[in-house]
Formats: sequence, C-alpha cells, structure tokens
Amino acid sequence: MSEGQILDILREMLWTTFVVSTPVLTVALITGVAIGLFQALTSVQEMTLTFVPKLAAIAVVFWISMGGTGMLLVEFYQRRILALVAGG
Repeated sequence: MSEGQILDILREMLWTTFVVSTPVLTVALITGVAIGLFQALTSVQEMTLTFVPKLAAIAVVFWISMGGTGMLLVEFYQRRILALVAGG
C-alpha cells in the first residue's frame, strides 16, 4: 500500500469521524450556551443544572441520529477497511 492510499484512507476516516460527531457536539454546544446564558441571567450557579440537561440533549440526539451514523460507519468499513483486508 502506498503513502497516497494511506493518506486517502486517513482523510476519509477523519471526515467520517467529523460527520458522525457533528450532531452530538453541536447540540452539546448549543445546550451549554443556552444554560450558561440562563445561569448568567438568573445567578443560579448549580453544577447539575448544566450537566443533566446537556446529557439528556446529547442522549436524545444520539438516539435520533444513531441509524444514519451507524449506516455511515458500516458503509465506510465495508467499502474501505474490508477492501484493504481482502487485498483490494
């Protein structure tokens, strides 16, 4: 396997990782900013107020996007990784 093929696989792997993690990280960011704004406006400094809603939002988005991201990961694995293992 040449260096170009390795770099191409790594590039595609990083892109797949970015696509899979984007929904969860975006929701975590938006939820964190919204709760931080709420805490700043109300002067409530409770640690569980940031943790529990963020965890719930992440779980909901992960559950909703699980089918699509799972298919994306399986497709990448079958198309790129198994082809390398089989010698293609």
